[in-house]
Amino acid sequence: MSDLNLIHAIFDDEEVLLSSVKEIRSNNIDIKEVYTPFPVHGLDHALGLKETRMAITSFIYGCIGITFAGLMIFNIMIIDWPMNIGGKPNFTFYHNLPSFVPVMFECTVLFAAHLMAITYYIRCGLYPGKKTDQPDPRTTDDKFLVEIETREEIDLIKDILSKTGAVEINEKTKKSE
Repeated sequence: MSDLNLIHAIFDDEEVLLSSVKEIRSNNIDIKEVYTPFPVHGLDHALGLKETRMAITSFIYGCIGITFAGLMIFNIMIIDWPMNIGGKPNFTFYHNLPSFVPVMFECTVLFAAHLMAITYYIRCGLYPGKKTDQPDPRTTDDKFLVEIETREEIDLIKDILSKTGAVEINEKTKKSE
């Protein structure tokens, strides 16, 4: 097998980066990753990334939260320690439901928010003690980096990158196994 070429192109401006990504993709060159110091509007569309499914998980986590709240309230207020609050009957859940709505809403939001944050960290591989896989530390400050892996000739790719506004182009060769 041939060696794998890794190209890092560094940009100064997000609009130049966005137009460069569009140009690279229009020439059927696959981009492995783009590192930016802040979110760039339209970059996900330019890279051809699929729509996220995080909204589905948020809905599921909210359902878990409202179910937990309902079971908790039923156990506390009806079974375990029934109390007469405001003259309302204490032996049925549905008679007291209007007074339980704020607690159920807050548990829904609490579960959705916290479980979404945990899911995001797990999905992105962000956890304490993990070594960074960032190729250039300048991308956390003010630079933008496009990473391309290819087995093809890299002169065409470097030419496109320099024409589209890359201020620095670095290449590495990785041995394939």
